[in-house]
Amino acid sequence: MNYELFVAKRIISSKEYKSSISSPIIKIAIAAISLGVVIMLIAIATGDGLREKIRSKVSGFKGHIQITKYDANNSDISVMPIDKNQNFYPKFSTIKGIKNIQIYANQVGLIRTKTDFEGVVFKGVSTDYDWTFFNEYLIAGKTPNFNQERTRDILLSKTIVDRLKLKLNDTINVTFFKSKVSKLPSNRKLVITGIYNTGFLEFDKNMMIGDIRQIQRLNRWNENEVGGFEVILENFDDLQQKSIEVYNEIDATLDATSIASNYPGLFEWIELFDNNTWFIIIIMILIAGINMITALLVLILERIPMVGILKAMGSSNWSIRKIFLYNASYLIFVGLFWGNLIGLILLFLQKYGGFISLDPATYYVSEVPVSIDFLSLSLLNIGTLALCFLMLIIPSIIITKIQPSKSIKFV
Repeated sequence: MNYELFVAKRIISSKEYKSSISSPIIKIAIAAISLGVVIMLIAIATGDGLREKIRSKVSGFKGHIQITKYDANNSDISVMPIDKNQNFYPKFSTIKGIKNIQIYANQVGLIRTKTDFEGVVFKGVSTDYDWTFFNEYLIAGKTPNFNQERTRDILLSKTIVDRLKLKLNDTINVTFFKSKVSKLPSNRKLVITGIYNTGFLEFDKNMMIGDIRQIQRLNRWNENEVGGFEVILENFDDLQQKSIEVYNEIDATLDATSIASNYPGLFEWIELFDNNTWFIIIIMILIAGINMITALLVLILERIPMVGILKAMGSSNWSIRKIFLYNASYLIFVGLFWGNLIGLILLFLQKYGGFISLDPATYYVSEVPVSIDFLSLSLLNIGTLALCFLMLIIPSIIITKIQPSKSIKFV
């Protein structure tokens, strides 16, 4: 029988323990652990959620990897066409982990109404386009149907629609600026068949999605000439590796760039979330550990006579230390339980209720996103328990300094 555990249980269940001098200190230590766990859970879940949401929005507009003509053209205008008949289209046969490859072309235009105007980037896509992203943020209408021989359907953001006082199914006049092949502006009448709202103002404020054949006619390209290819990956974490693999597979006249390299400032800002999360975790674990050290010292000092009696009966220092470590571990478990319970309730309320909002102009999302990964949360709890326990071993050395002859006389 593990008598150290038996003694620790008796101490925990005794009435004297619950009404002792150390009781308020113990409650404060438990509260500190609980609060620390709540803060750590929120930091991890919201940090991961914000990172994943921003990544998904950027890749939803631009794809994970873009294949374009190797001409150092980084603008939103597709100037140099690419032949659609490539050996990697419609599928890379030698690279795994690619979900979809889709053609596109961009052209800058101007939407004009009777009272106002707005500059837009017309992104032309085709039947191979993956509408999963826009279906998630579609608030009215439907996505364009490109199976028709000729379509004027477009998808427009709520930001542009509200600014120009437009509505679903309105016909709009769009002027496309001159290109190398056409020196005069070209006008097109297009129909708003869908309205989306991603909350990512950097793209919502000017992105219009329509038929790539419109751009092909504007630029006088044939049906096999496109602006580029967007590669959609199955796993964003493979972005860097897959970018290298794609680059090595394409023709020397083409270039492959990832969204991370196209938007370095944005992704560097996202990476700061990890640093902030780790900083919060370290601080919270230190606070919880210090509180538990204080509680353990009070428990030991309160039971000096018991320690002296156990030593007089032949118990070793390590055996007595184990009693108090068992006692402290129980307190840590209580703190972890309440911390996880409160933290998960708050996270689920935010995930499904969205009661905490953010400024989309600053954070690219309208509410705090939450990503709950139970593996990460389990590792967090195990790590917190282990580190707090290790921090308690050193102060428990005070037990070795207690002499039976001096402590028993106070009984």
